[in-house]
Amino acid sequence: MSRHYPDRPLVGVLGVVRRQSRILLVQRAKPPFTGSWGFPGGGQELGETLFEAVARELLEETRLVVEPVAMLTVLDTIVRDDEGRIRTHWALIAILAESPAGEIVLDDEALDYGWFTTSEIVAAGLSTMRSVEAIVAQALSHP
Repeated sequence: MSRHYPDRPLVGVLGVVRRQSRILLVQRAKPPFTGSWGFPGGGQELGETLFEAVARELLEETRLVVEPVAMLTVLDTIVRDDEGRIRTHWALIAILAESPAGEIVLDDEALDYGWFTTSEIVAAGLSTMRSVEAIVAQALSHP
């Protein structure tokens, strides 16, 4: 099924990667939301668990090996075109993952990255995608 103008919502994962009391954010290089900061992630593939999907996506997009820990929340992301038709519709599952070490090497989906606390996101004045600060706070308070 096409990711654009789908006939039903698609399932995706957001990798909420925690390291030393900070969360990884990447700056998007591609639409939608080009230039905004959010979590790396992507679509779940057939036969893949959510934890497998987030581990694969993080490896592809950042070269980080992660250990998925818990599901944090689910978001609906619906983008309409100028005529009001649904261009994309994703059910995105935010998954907390640990990555104690490893150097990040970004693929072409991100312009930049950084490790942040909630207050550092606000202080830096980052343009974030919806719910980023709340998910970061949730991830940092998770045992």
